[in-house]
Amino acid sequence: MYNYKTLSGTDLSTIHQAFVKAFSDYQVKMDLPFWKFENMIKRRGFIPELSVGAFDNENLIAFVLNGVRIWDDKLTAYDLGTGVIPEYRKQGITTEILGKVKNLFKEKNIERYLLEVLQNNTGAVELYKKQGFLTTRSFDCCYLKKEDFSFPVCKDIKNLEFFNTNQWEEVKNLWDYNPSWQNSIDSINVFPDSFSYSVVIDENKIIGYGIADKLTGDVPQIAVSKEHRNKGIAKSILSDLFNNTKADKLSLINIDQRDDNFKNFLVSTGFVNFASQYEMIMSL
Repeated sequence: MYNYKTLSGTDLSTIHQAFVKAFSDYQVKMDLPFWKFENMIKRRGFIPELSVGAFDNENLIAFVLNGVRIWDDKLTAYDLGTGVIPEYRKQGITTEILGKVKNLFKEKNIERYLLEVLQNNTGAVELYKKQGFLTTRSFDCCYLKKEDFSFPVCKDIKNLEFFNTNQWEEVKNLWDYNPSWQNSIDSINVFPDSFSYSVVIDENKIIGYGIADKLTGDVPQIAVSKEHRNKGIAKSILSDLFNNTKADKLSLINIDQRDDNFKNFLVSTGFVNFASQYEMIMSL
């Protein structure tokens, strides 16, 4: 009834229009003008040739957008957006697309398929479980408005234009848990100059840092070394990130729910939780 094909020949503006329609009634409000959509999917590694759409005549009515990278030392595909325009739902279209996607992956020797899904989107969670996805992690998503934060920069913050390879290796030692796909080093390095980098250095070592999108306020990474926590470093970093973004709020997406210390810090600082997600992986 519908035509299924890869998105290699589909204009990005067409995909954007379908994306906006498909997520028009999403549980989390999606503010995605074209420039922000383009930035998002490029950061997450969008590959049109490995993404599939369903078409009603020439109209794109459903899609699965995918990227591929080495993830935990395995060639892994990432679902960076699955959606069906509301009037075409409950016809099995997503299941049909996922079947075609898996065939594409097998041809490319891709070993795993990774995605994130809202925990309260029970229909989608059950669909992915039936497809063979297993839950690997649970995430929280939160934000803090600039007007609700008044902590001054009380630590010596150094601002960098980007992180070089050695600096990335250094800050990885500060992590308690690995970032999610969209917050990973690979994702940041797609557009490294779109971020501000706030760093605290002690004895020539980075003991704390934060990274924020200069326009949107998205914070993909922030961390402080264990021995330097509870000293105001993280709050100083947040202050500096606020000073270096045009956004009126900072957003942290996919905070690992196992990280109790960081979650307690966010609550005490005034961050508001607006969603929770599962990270799910399927072996191919």
